[in-house]
Amino acid sequence: MWNKLQTDIYEGMLAETVMVEGFEGDRIHTYLSRPLGAGPFPSIILIPHMPGWDEFNKEVARRFTHHGYITICPNIYERNGHGLPDEISAKTRESGGLSDDSVMGDCLGMLDYLKALPYSTDKVGVIGMCSGGRHAFLAGCRIDGLSAVADCWGGGVVADETKLSERQPVAPIDLTEQLSAPLIGIFGNDDVSPTPEQVDLHEQALIKHNKEYEFYRYDGAPHAFWNYTRDSYRATQTMDSWEKVMSFFEKHLW
Repeated sequence: MWNKLQTDIYEGMLAETVMVEGFEGDRIHTYLSRPLGAGPFPSIILIPHMPGWDEFNKEVARRFTHHGYITICPNIYERNGHGLPDEISAKTRESGGLSDDSVMGDCLGMLDYLKALPYSTDKVGVIGMCSGGRHAFLAGCRIDGLSAVADCWGGGVVADETKLSERQPVAPIDLTEQLSAPLIGIFGNDDVSPTPEQVDLHEQALIKHNKEYEFYRYDGAPHAFWNYTRDSYRATQTMDSWEKVMSFFEKHLW
């Protein structure tokens, strides 16, 4: 848990860029952070948000590693070239967005890579924020072998037919019956994507299909309230919800 580490323990980590095989065999840039030591350690797949494969995501990866997790964050935007994160995310929007099949293929590649590491356990969780939250829930419904799913304000989980496209042909909520791992959801009550009403629908679907889940909703919190680079950052709500996510992963991944 946050700030609960003994002052006399050894701490060390390695963080580096590695190339990992993703969707359709593409080798993509991936940020990998891991605790130093023989392990074995549980793992987390961190799916980046629409602002891109950016420094914020890499700091989040290292925070998880600081608490004992191998964390891997794939550049799911790789097919749109290289440049600054904002430039590549803009190209992604202009091209019509990411294909769900591509992101799920990348996640499956990360899962296989993590489980093959000699210092990993077979316990792998997935987490994402914003569009990454939607992708995390989708991964929990489409990919076998995950042990925990964290959806942080995933916009588009609930979507009507007008929001669907060739690249995103199904609303993730319609796949709720296929969810194969426990889920935690973190949401701001001032968010507009998802709205509180959409979170209600998401929760109703989970109840209908008898899924194991826990939702936490925060007053005064807008979209992206973990992101300290934005005016949306809310310190109190952020630290409380980080505690919730850490407790959830500790319960299901260790």
